[in-house]
Amino acid sequence: MTTPTRPRPGGAPPRTGTAARGGGTARFLARRSLRLHRKAWAAVFAALVFTSLLLGSFALTTVSAAIGHARVERYAATAAVVAGDQSTRYTAKPAGSQPRTETAALTERVRVPRTALPRLAAVPGVRAAIGDDVIPVTLTGRGGTAVPGPVSDAGDSPVLGHGWAAAALAPFTLRTGHAPATDRQIVLDGDLAARSGVRVGDEVTVQTLGTPAAYEVSGIAAPTGRDGKSGLGHQGTVFFSDRQARQLAGHPDTTDAIGVLADPGVDADRLYTGLRRALDGGAPVKDAAAADRYQEDSGALRVLTGDGRGDPEFLAVAPSRTSLLMLMGSVSGIVLMIAGLVVASTVAQAVHQRSREMALLRAVGATPRQLRATVSREITVVALAAAAVGAVVSAPVFLTLVSMLRSRGAVPTGLELPSPLWLFAVPLVTAALTVLAARGVAALSCRRIAKVRPAEAMGEAQREPARPARGRTVTGVVLLALGLAAAAMAALQFGELAAMAASSATLALVIACALLGPWIARGATRLLGAPARRLGGPGGYLAAAAARANARRLGAAITPIALVVAFIGVQLSAGATIDRLGAEQAGQAMRARLAVTTDGAGLPEAAVDRARQTPGVASATGVLHSTVVLASQEFDGQPKLDRLPVLGVRPAALPATLDPAVTSGDLKNLGKGTVAVGSDRARSLDLAIGSTVTIRYGDGAAVPLKVAAIYQRSLALGDFLFASQELAPHLAAPLNSRILLGLEPGADPGSVRKALTERLASAPVSTTVVTGPRSEHLQAEDRGLGQVITMLAVGVIGGFTAIAVLSTLTLIMVGRRQELVLLRLVGASRRQIRRMLRTEAAMVITVGVVVGGLAAAIPLTALSFSLTGSLPYLPPGQAALIVGTAVLTAAAGYLLPARSVLRSRHPAGPGGR
Repeated sequence: MTTPTRPRPGGAPPRTGTAARGGGTARFLARRSLRLHRKAWAAVFAALVFTSLLLGSFALTTVSAAIGHARVERYAATAAVVAGDQSTRYTAKPAGSQPRTETAALTERVRVPRTALPRLAAVPGVRAAIGDDVIPVTLTGRGGTAVPGPVSDAGDSPVLGHGWAAAALAPFTLRTGHAPATDRQIVLDGDLAARSGVRVGDEVTVQTLGTPAAYEVSGIAAPTGRDGKSGLGHQGTVFFSDRQARQLAGHPDTTDAIGVLADPGVDADRLYTGLRRALDGGAPVKDAAAADRYQEDSGALRVLTGDGRGDPEFLAVAPSRTSLLMLMGSVSGIVLMIAGLVVASTVAQAVHQRSREMALLRAVGATPRQLRATVSREITVVALAAAAVGAVVSAPVFLTLVSMLRSRGAVPTGLELPSPLWLFAVPLVTAALTVLAARGVAALSCRRIAKVRPAEAMGEAQREPARPARGRTVTGVVLLALGLAAAAMAALQFGELAAMAASSATLALVIACALLGPWIARGATRLLGAPARRLGGPGGYLAAAAARANARRLGAAITPIALVVAFIGVQLSAGATIDRLGAEQAGQAMRARLAVTTDGAGLPEAAVDRARQTPGVASATGVLHSTVVLASQEFDGQPKLDRLPVLGVRPAALPATLDPAVTSGDLKNLGKGTVAVGSDRARSLDLAIGSTVTIRYGDGAAVPLKVAAIYQRSLALGDFLFASQELAPHLAAPLNSRILLGLEPGADPGSVRKALTERLASAPVSTTVVTGPRSEHLQAEDRGLGQVITMLAVGVIGGFTAIAVLSTLTLIMVGRRQELVLLRLVGASRRQIRRMLRTEAAMVITVGVVVGGLAAAIPLTALSFSLTGSLPYLPPGQAALIVGTAVLTAAAGYLLPARSVLRSRHPAGPGGR
């Protein structure tokens, strides 16, 4: 197909050649097509906008988490902070690869020897090196009630005690009164004093790790430059005398961190070098747990500057940030895959709708290059505009997402998720990826019709291919086989291996369903065609005939519905199944009749002893919470470090208070140097009674422990159960979250509760005695974050695929306008066409829900049987929401685009207006 040449301005010779003719023709055809096919390109535009928006917003959140850091508050005046190494490492050599090292953050304080203080103070440029001890405090104000810390997004913040010398690290300065002159005087921050109603000279009762004591408030302080009634904003602060702080902390030879104050004008890099040399020179100073740490953990002290100074202050930030990165990476991968499938389906359908038009152009002489250039220009114009809109809107969506994470308490207090200006260039990258993906799909979609000879083009366009492309079919069958094999592997494995296999099975099955969509549609037509003809009358006959003649079109409509059902079903059902069985196990394990709880920092062991001595109480145990790190290798040899939540209890009080359902061994042997192990974990590690397992505690100490018992209820009580005396030395603050009480036979719970309340009334800690305590149900520390991210992913993926369903069905119906007009011209009534469209929609919904449900149910069933021995569970309300979304979007996509044809009393023919 050629275009006439015309003289160029200034007498220049006209442009000739294939490139000039092809480029001019392509531009002309692209402009005409964009105007003529506005509805079709509008559907593609909507899908690409949402693709660019989602990729941009999730990329922004992931990058923000990657550069996130702990807020610097208590150490704001320091030039550097010296702290222990809060991470542990494990190296393994995968088969055929170089050794790889995995790192995991530690959740308990790794302390610093005080011998480092004089070394650091002697470094040139250091004005002072001050040790900081962090002591959990419960302060009783006027009226005898405990004073909570400041309220943050994550709930009430803690009240923490320090030595007065550490006040210079923020710095705090006195507003009224004086510094502690004796061991029985304290200074409060202004915000804490205001909320407790305490003034200088008042006497308050303070509970720390030991026996409560009375203190005189000698002064009120506030951070320099802030209001006299304000504290740090994210913690309440109490200052003791330095000697009293060391005694209350319980570790006089070590300190939690060392703040370094520098002389004015000291170069930061030079100071860092001097501090590093002082710690490493001669006999290097190691952290307090260095002798017990794993061999790959050097125990070297860290010198933190800049934003890193906040790490020792907010220990929960590092593990939470890592979890956020992993979850966002996982969800982003799912979103990326679904976006790719949606873009491929939508763009391919838009190009396919124009196959007759392109065939006509081919028949009148258009070259394959001209057709490809035309489609490329069209999709580029649409994709550039859509990607730009999505990139711009992704910025406020990202800010809303971060705000949601904070408001739901999904990220800990102190975690900063920064958004520097350069960060907002990230959506430009995802926008470019969106454009490239759309262009690539468009090029592949028009390849077949562009290769056909002109004389055969119209014949090819009039019919669908007899069968899908061989490569697509083979790939789909292979993925289907791999998905089924992975599901079978999940049923035979346990623990993390089962979860990994189930996840791989879901991914493979969903992609296989997308590739095999035409074959699925053919099978569905044969299965549902007869009922549709028999029950639907003329409309049903027309629906069955249309489905049989256009299996590719039907497959394109089924695929997005199967996607939304499969992915949302897996996301919701996996967590719901484990949570349901975990809650059942927790209820079965709880045997305590009464419990003592507190709103303060926790309950010391002395409170457990007092509760145990109450008449009518047969047994009592405090409950310690912590985490441990377990090193292992994946099936391919990759190193892996799992951080697991654990409990510490008094073995003598079991099973009268908590019953783990022991299957072998005896809890009486649980004590120093031993551990009880959940049955699934014992099976995965090949452990038996008397076996030795090395566990890394939250403070980094790697301790070999003998297995004393194996129990069943690990979904509720965790994979490892410790005696309090074994776990407590490795905790930064060994305070019990609550006390569980078993009663003597025949004891009246009401009478015991009253006696216990009176016995604990004199304690400064605000306690509550409850009857029928809630179950002890341990969950991973990032479970709250995972729930928020999962619900967010479900909402995003559900909304995105709903848009995809609407876009795909709208494209299909736009392409079928002539078909509907012809049906009206040959006598079909509006009622019959509506019945036809409703029947088709019902077929698409039914097949999509069934296929998506099977793609989710097969791996979910395998995983559920492996982990819980039961069928997967999905709350009925959530199941109804998934099906309802599919029904509404499919019905809207089928019926709304056909309204103009159905409203017309005398439709125009294919060539009419």
